Amino acid sequence: MDLQHWLGRATHAIQDWADTFGPYRPHPSLQVDDDRFGAVFEEFTARLADNYPFFHPHYAGQMLKPPHPAAVVGHLTAMLINPNNHALDGGPATAAMEREAVARLATMFGYDTHLGHLTTSGTIANLEALFVARELHPGRGVAHSADAHYTHGRMCHVLGLTSHPVRTDDRGRMDLGALEDVLRTGEVGTVVLTTGTTGLGAVDPVHEVLPLAERHGVRVHVDAAYGGFFTLLAGAEGPEGLPPEPWRAIARADSIVVDPHKHGLQPYGCGAVLFRDPEVGRFYLHDSPYTYFTSTELHLGEISLECSRAGAAAAALWLTFQLLPPTPDGLGRVLAAGRRAALRWADLIEASDALELYQRPELDIVTYFPAVAPATLTGIDAASARVLADGMTGPDPVFVSTLRADRDSFAARHPETVADADGARILRSVLMKPESEDHVEHLHNRLERLAGCA
Repeated sequence: MDLQHWLGRATHAIQDWADTFGPYRPHPSLQVDDDRFGAVFEEFTARLADNYPFFHPHYAGQMLKPPHPAAVVGHLTAMLINPNNHALDGGPATAAMEREAVARLATMFGYDTHLGHLTTSGTIANLEALFVARELHPGRGVAHSADAHYTHGRMCHVLGLTSHPVRTDDRGRMDLGALEDVLRTGEVGTVVLTTGTTGLGAVDPVHEVLPLAERHGVRVHVDAAYGGFFTLLAGAEGPEGLPPEPWRAIARADSIVVDPHKHGLQPYGCGAVLFRDPEVGRFYLHDSPYTYFTSTELHLGEISLECSRAGAAAAALWLTFQLLPPTPDGLGRVLAAGRRAALRWADLIEASDALELYQRPELDIVTYFPAVAPATLTGIDAASARVLADGMTGPDPVFVSTLRADRDSFAARHPETVADADGARILRSVLMKPESEDHVEHLHNRLERLAGCA
């Protein structure tokens, strides 16, 4: 896609539409001449240079990558109109696009019926899911993996719920025995399962927890903010294929959160929340006599805790889904490249004398650490910190991140390591960009050299 061409087409298309309403004189208070703007724009673009190269495959640090050009065009085109998807009166076209895009997400997860909408983030989406959980099970708390995103503990605090962290096994997944111990107390009304923890990319066993939750009469919420689109690889052939059981079971969960601004190729912020039972919409019930007045149809703001939301986010997602749909042959091909890259890098690390694999990747996050002698937590921590810092400098920079692993987690995976500290930083790489598949060897070789120097 020629981005400059299509952005030009976007401005012309919106201007042609605007011209149908007749001419008017722009107010002089809004006028800025090109010379003045040019000077400020030069400073603006110079300041934007103070960023890491999220677009480049040598950046493998956090969950950051550029949106697809189609999403950029969709977002910026709709932004010229600036619709608000809170009410049909604020964005009739983009509200329809949102419903269609959300329906495709629901289909991707296997929901036959659903109620859902886009949000500005996975944090807000999880807040809504836990809000509904509180209304359905008042006075009962929320159980979640100890490795789940910190938002669950935080949102429990916001909602006045008790948070019950559940220990994880030696692969970073929720421990079923520990979960059953918590459920036996009768104090839990909802279990949060994570399909793709943000630290390790671990996938909780949804298919095994569902019957356990049903036996104890609790709801199941799946936080698939990071990993949700990997359901497109469930049962796929080839090395990128994932065991289908936990992914197929998501269709039986009560609610799901997914972030299209992660693996859905969207700009920030675009999250989504889905409920299997549309009747939960009654908990959002409110009236806004100055907002909902041109349509008797359901307004998205009537099933959302957020009020104003950018219709441009819906436009971007809708346009992207027309070209790269949430199917195995669409977005699935994009995720498959990152998954293959992660597995290839894991193989290289396992054969390396300079690096050690922390654990095999389940999705597209690779965790590893420099091999040090003697093998101590303090030595690993110091070496990881040096590799992180040195990697970002010099003529051939690479960008990774670190993850702190506690003493017990390390012992479960590497019992030979001397636990002379409470934990250690390890290295973590997120291979979200499909281009990573062509750069794994370069990343590995560079990290090996850095680890050797550390």
